[in-house]
Amino acid sequence: MDKYSELHALVASLKDDFEKFYDKKNKAAGTRVRKGLQDVAAWAKTVRTEVQQLKNEGL
Repeated sequence: MDKYSELHALVASLKDDFEKFYDKKNKAAGTRVRKGLQDVAAWAKTVRTEVQQLKNEGL
């Protein structure tokens, strides 16, 4: 469940910037949102590779 906690923390860290961008129309927050989503995508790619490797090894 550590991986789930990491994902939750990554997404939670974006909350303020999402609110600033969508509610307050802060353009700089949009840049931070895009950067944060790129971090989430990189994390997901890493975890996906790890899961595949563990599955192939038979856990």
